[in-house]
Amino acid sequence: MIRPGGAHAEAVVRLVEWFGREGADLPWRRTRDRWLVLVAEAQLQATPVARVLPYYARFTARWPTPADMARAELGDVLAEWQGLGYPRRARNLHAAARVVAVDGWPDRLTDLPGVGPYTAAAIRCFADGEDVLPVDTNAARVVARRFPGGWPGAPGRGWEAGQAIMDLGRIWCTARAPRCGSGCPLRDGCPAADGGTAVALTPARRPQGRYEGSMRQRRGALLRELADRGEVDAARDPEAAASLVAEGLAGARGPVLVRAR
Repeated sequence: MIRPGGAHAEAVVRLVEWFGREGADLPWRRTRDRWLVLVAEAQLQATPVARVLPYYARFTARWPTPADMARAELGDVLAEWQGLGYPRRARNLHAAARVVAVDGWPDRLTDLPGVGPYTAAAIRCFADGEDVLPVDTNAARVVARRFPGGWPGAPGRGWEAGQAIMDLGRIWCTARAPRCGSGCPLRDGCPAADGGTAVALTPARRPQGRYEGSMRQRRGALLRELADRGEVDAARDPEAAASLVAEGLAGARGPVLVRAR
């Protein structure tokens, strides 16, 4: 039985009940393994669920434990990541695997490479089952609109509540066109829907720069060729090549870019 505190506590009960009926069946929801949760969270950052699904399947099949990935070369991890974008995430995941494989999971999860407050909260919630809400873009939007006094908590059901709020934000409480009048399970008593302020209460997102012709695109082109061929002539794009080497995403062998180790 959920007995969260706060004025909107009953909404959390309805949220968890709705998730029990209609929650999406996603592969990372079938595990409580910290490593597999971390892989999912790394891949889901700024990336749609549908795009992540095949990558998650390949990564968890090839590197089911931190020790498995720790033994791999970074270049192999980056090659498998190719097409998912933001390769720093793969570099950090590989570095985190090497830390965990040697020293175990740290008491402070944010000590792991690439693990910030959100990812640490996600591990605590989705792997450890703690009553902690991981606040990503979707969760922040739902909380701002439906729980303006703050998240009331879900004692004993933290995992379900955390997953449910992700689904609610992705399917119903969307950023530009929230489906307030189309059957949202938390519509009754929603302050933002009642006041017509749902869109106005959407937390601002940092705008992304143009991709076409950007350094991101140029770096991505070199990384794709590295994944396919194993080496690239750095003279093709010296600036992009230098930035990849500086970030540890590629190695240098004279004038040639090679896969990172």
